[in-house]
Amino acid sequence: MHYEPIRLNPDPLAPYNISPGFKADGMLYLSGHAAISESGDLMGVDNFDAQAQATFESLQRTLKAGGSDLSRVIKVTIYLTDMSHFEKIVALREKWFTAPYPADTIVEVRSLALPELMIEIEAIAVEA
Repeated sequence: MHYEPIRLNPDPLAPYNISPGFKADGMLYLSGHAAISESGDLMGVDNFDAQAQATFESLQRTLKAGGSDLSRVIKVTIYLTDMSHFEKIVALREKWFTAPYPADTIVEVRSLALPELMIEIEAIAVEA
């Protein structure tokens, strides 16, 4: 099996000793992405919509760096700190993904890595 890390510059996950993702045999496996800017700043504090937008933009950036994009995502796991945002997730899936939509697991969790985070998404994609 051939694999290599996906590299971002700047890499907002480096301070946490987390790789943004890996490419392995034509597949991309992404770490959980959240509303953290390229410079490592938290975005959209207390604003779910802003955090969701920033999270999808972060996913797109990492996918692009790995030679793919959101249209090639086949599986996502979405972590929410409040399941009342579920309907927004349905709309966001329509905005950011295309049919056939990725397989999906949505889970409510008590908290994420940083207490201000409200959403985190990890993804698996096919390399372009």
